[in-house]
Amino acid sequence: MPNSTLVQIDNVQLTLSNLEKIFYTSTNFTKAQVIDYYSRIAPFLLPHLIGRPLTLKRYPNGAEAKFFYQKQCPAFRPNWLATVPVWSEGKNKNIDFCLVQDLASLIWAVNLAAIELHTSLSLAEDTLRPTLLVFDLDPGHPATIVQCAEVALILKKVLEDNNLQSFPKTSGSKGLQIYVPLNTQAANYKQTKEFAHGIARLLEQQYPSLVVSKMRKFLRKGKIFIDWSQNDNHKTTVCVYSLRAKKYPTVSTPITWEEVEKAYKEQDSTQLSFTTDQVLDRVQRIGDLFAPLLTLKQEIPNIHSK
Repeated sequence: MPNSTLVQIDNVQLTLSNLEKIFYTSTNFTKAQVIDYYSRIAPFLLPHLIGRPLTLKRYPNGAEAKFFYQKQCPAFRPNWLATVPVWSEGKNKNIDFCLVQDLASLIWAVNLAAIELHTSLSLAEDTLRPTLLVFDLDPGHPATIVQCAEVALILKKVLEDNNLQSFPKTSGSKGLQIYVPLNTQAANYKQTKEFAHGIARLLEQQYPSLVVSKMRKFLRKGKIFIDWSQNDNHKTTVCVYSLRAKKYPTVSTPITWEEVEKAYKEQDSTQLSFTTDQVLDRVQRIGDLFAPLLTLKQEIPNIHSK
């Protein structure tokens, strides 16, 4: 196989390189297969990327090798690739983030060995207004995704009591992530972070042997850390349908609440892990379970008044 291959996507020519390189050694999953997955999942993935500043998590030598985050869109990007300036308080200047708006942009990014795609909770048009709120459920060993499912079900009930619909997905790694779509003009990060932190503290008080809300890692052993701090304009979360750089080519996958409940009842963590082939099969059968996140409008209640 040649070291580089020229392809045409939507009237754009791209040079794809090192397609034969093994990115997942456990299954001999190559860079070509990574690109193929992203090409095929694109109709379902792109709506969740369009308009969002994108951070590339790049693994030049494969999923189990060294990586680096890239926020600044590379200077060698093609002139047709869209970018958006986002002010960085830490650097005291704008950072030009890549915007992946179409299939050509997506494949260009993935060809840079961006196995993982991490997006802002805001759109580029207003980076200080989150369209989403997220609870990241992270298990501390020996807890597993099964205990994450238990916490997720409790969290779902609390959110419903606050008149909020929520949508679960696997992280593609150890845990689960629960998203609350907002899509309103009134939302801001101070509000979403305070609300998420308040809910995390509430569950910690009610379920002290199961939940922890404090950031210190030594407190997490055998518990589920509800990471509320992701609700910040400077942070990103792994995008739905993104591959994860783990031993196997697992994907951050939207799931139903029925699947969460079944995995918890049967204490079976394998039910909440999905590889590329499984995800491609799922979207063909059931469509995009995260589609409501793009349009559903919800307002966060004032927890101080409750």
